Amino acid sequence: MSSPKPSRDIAGLIAIMAALRTPQTGCPWDLEQDFSTIAPYTIEEAYEVADAIARADMGDLTEELGDLLLQVVFHARMGEEAGLFDFGDVVEAITAKLIRRHPHVFGDEDRTDAEAVKGAWSRIKAEEKAARAKRRAEAGLPDDSTGRILDGVPLPLPALTRALKLQEKAGKVGFDWNDARQVLAKIREEADEVAEALDHQDRHALQDEVGDLLFAVVNLARHAGIDPEAALRGTNDKFTRRFGHIEDRLAAQGRRPQETSLADMEALWVEAKAREREARAPSDSQSGSTS
Repeated sequence: MSSPKPSRDIAGLIAIMAALRTPQTGCPWDLEQDFSTIAPYTIEEAYEVADAIARADMGDLTEELGDLLLQVVFHARMGEEAGLFDFGDVVEAITAKLIRRHPHVFGDEDRTDAEAVKGAWSRIKAEEKAARAKRRAEAGLPDDSTGRILDGVPLPLPALTRALKLQEKAGKVGFDWNDARQVLAKIREEADEVAEALDHQDRHALQDEVGDLLFAVVNLARHAGIDPEAALRGTNDKFTRRFGHIEDRLAAQGRRPQETSLADMEALWVEAKAREREARAPSDSQSGSTS
C-alpha cells in the first residue's frame, strides 16, 4: 500500500491504526495486542504527558498528547474489530457526558449559583451510576457496585493518588479530621508504631505500619491543600538534582560514589543544598520570603 501522509485530520490517524491492525499486511506487534496488553502503555503515556507539563516543554507536550491520543485510537480500533464500539462511539460518549454534566452551561440551570451547580453535579453522577448498573445488568455483567461510599475509586490508580481519592470521598460524609495539625499528630503516632515494628523486627507489621504512615502523610497533604503526587515528584526531582551534584563533584576529583564515604557524600549534599539556597536568594528576597 502507498505510504500515508502526516495529517491534522483525526480520520488519518484512524486509517493508519486500521492499517497497522490489518491481518497479513499490518504490523505483527500491533496485531498481537489486546486491551489488557495495551492498558499499561496507556497509563505510561498519561504519565509522560504529566511529565512534559511539569517540565513546561510544550514541544514534548505536543508529542506526548499525540502518543496518548494514539492509545485511544488503538483501543477504539480493537473495540471496532470486536464489534463492541468504535472511535465515533467514544467521541459521542464523552460529548454526551460533558453536555449532561454541565446543564448550567448547555441547559437552562442557574450558572451563577455554585451550590446549585454542586447539587446538580451530585444528582447527575447518581443518575449516571444507576444507568451504568442497568446497562451492566442488561449485558449480563456482574454488578461491580456495592453502593458503598468508596465505590468508584479505581484500583489501578497509583497508591498515592488512590489514597487521596479515598480520603476525599470519606471526607465528604464527615469521616475526616478537623484540621491539619490533628493529622500531624496522627503522623507522629504512626511513626512511633513504625519504630515499634522495627524494634520487634516484624516485617509484616512493618509493612502495615509504613503503609499507615504513608496514608497519614497523604492526608496531611490533602488538609494543607497540597497535591501529594506533585509534592513527591518535586522531591524526586530535588533528590535527583542534588545527587547529580555529588556525582559531578566527585567526577571532577576522579572519584565515584561507590568509592566514597557516606560522610564525604553527605558533605557534598549539604553543598548542593547551600547552592540551591543561594540561587533562590534574589527571588526570595524580592518576594519577602525568609525561608
